[in-house]
Amino acid sequence: SAMLGGCRRALPAALGRALRGRAAGQGGRAVSTSWCPVGSAFDAKQQQQQPLRGGAAGRDTGLFGVPELSCPEGFQEAQDKALQESEQLVQKACSTPPGPETVMIFDQLSDSLCRVADLADFVKVAHPDFAFREAAEEACRSIGTMVEKLNTDVELCQSLRRLLADETVMSSLDPETRRVAELFMFDFEISGIHLDEEKRRKAVDLNVRILDLCNEFLIGTHIPNKIDKHVLPEHIRYNFTAEGNYLQVAGLHADCPDDLVREAAYKIFLYSNSQQLARLEELLASRNSLAQLVGYDTFAHRALQGTMAKNPETVRQFLEKLSDQLSKRTQKDFEMMTKMKMKLNPHNSMLMPWDHPYYSGVLRAERYNIDPGLYCPFFSLGACMEGLNSLFSQLLGISLYAEQTKRGEIWSEDVRKLAVVHETEGLLGYIYCDFFQRPDKPHQDCHFTVRGGRLKENGEYQLPVVVLMLSLPNSARGAPTLLSPGMMENLFHEMGHAMHSMLGRTRYQHVTGTRCATDFAEVPSILMEYFANDYRVVNQFARHYKTGQPLPKNMVSRLCESKKVCAAADMQLQVFYAVLDQIYHGKHPLKKSTTEILKETQEKVYGLPYVHNTAWQLRFSHLVGYGAKYYSYLMSRAVASMVWKQCFAQNPFDRAMGERYRREMLAHGGAKEPMLMVQGMLQKSPSVEDFVDALVSDLDHDFDTFIMDS
Repeated sequence: SAMLGGCRRALPAALGRALRGRAAGQGGRAVSTSWCPVGSAFDAKQQQQQPLRGGAAGRDTGLFGVPELSCPEGFQEAQDKALQESEQLVQKACSTPPGPETVMIFDQLSDSLCRVADLADFVKVAHPDFAFREAAEEACRSIGTMVEKLNTDVELCQSLRRLLADETVMSSLDPETRRVAELFMFDFEISGIHLDEEKRRKAVDLNVRILDLCNEFLIGTHIPNKIDKHVLPEHIRYNFTAEGNYLQVAGLHADCPDDLVREAAYKIFLYSNSQQLARLEELLASRNSLAQLVGYDTFAHRALQGTMAKNPETVRQFLEKLSDQLSKRTQKDFEMMTKMKMKLNPHNSMLMPWDHPYYSGVLRAERYNIDPGLYCPFFSLGACMEGLNSLFSQLLGISLYAEQTKRGEIWSEDVRKLAVVHETEGLLGYIYCDFFQRPDKPHQDCHFTVRGGRLKENGEYQLPVVVLMLSLPNSARGAPTLLSPGMMENLFHEMGHAMHSMLGRTRYQHVTGTRCATDFAEVPSILMEYFANDYRVVNQFARHYKTGQPLPKNMVSRLCESKKVCAAADMQLQVFYAVLDQIYHGKHPLKKSTTEILKETQEKVYGLPYVHNTAWQLRFSHLVGYGAKYYSYLMSRAVASMVWKQCFAQNPFDRAMGERYRREMLAHGGAKEPMLMVQGMLQKSPSVEDFVDALVSDLDHDFDTFIMDS
């Protein structure tokens, strides 16, 4: 949507700064008296936060330091203020002659709405208090209604069109301002502003219907299925939640060693549901109608505008070539899993879709002794945070400090606030770390933008504010929180998003930080996974929390090699999901039902048989946030792999490379075409073949580790 086009949801991936600090660029390091080392703040998680000296903690503030948000009713006040401000800005935009000020007013308009909508987007899913969640949900709805109104405001659009049509003024604008102006116009056009009134009304109705269908479909992807308990053999019933005479199946039980439990869970949880099927079919048809109404062949053509891939043809080529390169390796992986299944279950050796995640895990554990319990003592949360701090300090000249919060600023006492400080530029922004499990908190790791950075009218920089949300287990009082290798890697991944937000210091908040093309947004986070898997990096912080002993090198090597076991089959599964997503959002009407397309694509692209009466696509929640863009994760991984190998594999602490990475890739947010950023970093323009080669070469085993282990 036009004004909220910049507002990005949490980065599934997806993602108001509160207390004023020194704006970057005002020189000096400005170390606050309320800052403390980052590691100790996390290893002391269970301790109550101490008040700021001087009694400042006695003054109440609101969530994220926004004064209105000290109670749920404050959302009404915040949204009223935003709506009032936006109305004034609309009048100002319409009466301003074409020039750079037009773009600035549009960005202010976007910022005034995003400051409430982005914050509310986080609060509605994560706040422990239902009243806050409900008020935030209502704020999202109100802002959404305002956005629909702005999207169809012809006069507002005309003010931007006058600017874009004025060649003299346009040629005088800098590239960033020009791109932001074009992005705002693109957002208007995909909402149908250029259509006649009747078609425009139809576009609005379709937008509203799509939003409702997305919410309904998303809820439907998580609803458990029930079955009469007598249908299942008695000895496996205890695996499922009982409800009278029924059993509830709420997931795939992919890690369960009992083949029968996994088979039952797969067939019951993925059993087709006619209501959910109707929602999906209507959602896909509505998306296609809207795309065609505003001038695109398919929804995929519309969704891929401005991405690295640019169009569905490139995505198809990428996925086909990757699938071809993976096929032999995937077959080998399936053969290994089949042998393991025969060994453990001689009566039923045919490999089925519910076997893949389980037997690949068994093979990993058998070949490399990687029991997470052996690794956890070396990865205390405090040590991992110090590791990130040390890495950012060496690569980018950035330090993380824990900052004391005011009363009312955070929503749970175990949330920690980090100040991100550059050695010469000063305070860059804030990261709120909501890391621990609690009732009603979603079990997902993600990054939320709460306030985007931008250059304000008075010349100061509006500091970015983000939340990193993880689901770490609560440790015993007084003991540090210990992370499994997977949790440690996730922490690095999410911190990659946060650094993008901190360093994507654009003039306009519409394109700040992670507000960029979906297939580029995961590059900084996936790149951090490469650092998390490098012994030179891990060795700087992984210490046994009791003995101080460093994590042995061969344990890190084994862990890295274990991830390559059945990795081709795992990647092939991702290719299958991405191909399915492209077909669903391609040419309509679809040639077959969504289930028939699933069956055909699964057998052709993935290779394991389709199971009668199942409809996995009805659980494919990514169709909502990543419609026609599911390939993005694979393409981002390819770019991250190339950046790692070319720029950091030789020396992961190379400051000159770190600065180049900031300058070429992080600094622009979405203000520069993504492929130009990749070219700037790699100093060449990668082809589809380069992307495929990068992904496939990551699957090769490291010869030294093989020798060492054998």
